[in-house]
Amino acid sequence: MVDTMALLHAFTRTSRVRGKRTGTPSPLAPVALPADDEVLLDVPDDALGRALLGAAAGDPAPAADLLLATRRQAAWEHRDRYVRRLAAFARARPEWLDVWRARAPRDADALLVDAQRAVDRVWDSPARAELLREVSPLITAAARADHRDPVPWRLALDHARGARAGHTYFEELWEAAVRRAPHHHGCHVAALRYLASSWHGSHRECFDFADTAAQDAPEGSLTQALPLRAAFGYLTDGCGPAVERGRLDAAADRAVALSARLPSAQPWPAELRNLLAYVLVRLGRRQDALEQFRLTGPYAASFPWDRDADDPLGRFLEVRQEVLRAVASGAETAGTDASAALSGSPGSERRGRPEPGGH
Repeated sequence: MVDTMALLHAFTRTSRVRGKRTGTPSPLAPVALPADDEVLLDVPDDALGRALLGAAAGDPAPAADLLLATRRQAAWEHRDRYVRRLAAFARARPEWLDVWRARAPRDADALLVDAQRAVDRVWDSPARAELLREVSPLITAAARADHRDPVPWRLALDHARGARAGHTYFEELWEAAVRRAPHHHGCHVAALRYLASSWHGSHRECFDFADTAAQDAPEGSLTQALPLRAAFGYLTDGCGPAVERGRLDAAADRAVALSARLPSAQPWPAELRNLLAYVLVRLGRRQDALEQFRLTGPYAASFPWDRDADDPLGRFLEVRQEVLRAVASGAETAGTDASAALSGSPGSERRGRPEPGGH
């Protein structure tokens, strides 16, 4: 495996991005998209939907069964996604989780959801760093409950960033995380965010880390899309030296290739495709963005649209319509309202919002 730890420590590796720009032919070809009133925001998949319905009724059993299955199957990416969503639900409706914790105080899954909820609860506090230190025992307990599970280590990486932990401690957590799951997407996103916050404006170094991790990852791994996260960070940050346009396109191309391998019109791949469409629009690649809107189907995700608007579904629909109009008029490379809606040129500064469940 490529030594991504070296990138965390020194930021000296050079990108070796492979691939070529991906385009969709026939820019004037009609594209059938779901009607606006058919598009839904942050829809859970069927398995998570059943767990949330049970939780709403005060029954933790469906959530417990779901998370236990993810551990048995080592389905770590799904597990990470489910833990975030269940923890978010528990912040508003805590009774079912409190019952679960009382019945099974050492249960690995209940501990993990509770730890995620605790981190989420204090993240926006002015005293975040101090309050997060009080949460540490919960994360430690979740990590010890199942030594194979990388998700508590992803949470520990987020916790370390929020608590302003030093590089040495963070690297120890990173080593423990990748030892359990070398290509776990959530842990890599957490590491990328730590690098971005520790070295503000050093987007090239963040790209180096993301490119190397993506090149090392299996073909179908979500970590293939890590450079897309780096591109999004650069496009929405507005500081630091310029990143070459070719590098931004290469990041988008890698994510386009991954998107093509995932099932269409399904809730969980829609999270990637919403982010990819956003970045493609910012790059002026409206034909490619339209293809991602088509593959997304009726599933909108709050992130990244909520960073620009209080109504993420409305913003999704607005940009989708502008992209469709621009492509239909043959304005693929011309300036249109779609790019303007997302703050136009690469590197322009916008107000930022945290990603749901990801801080």
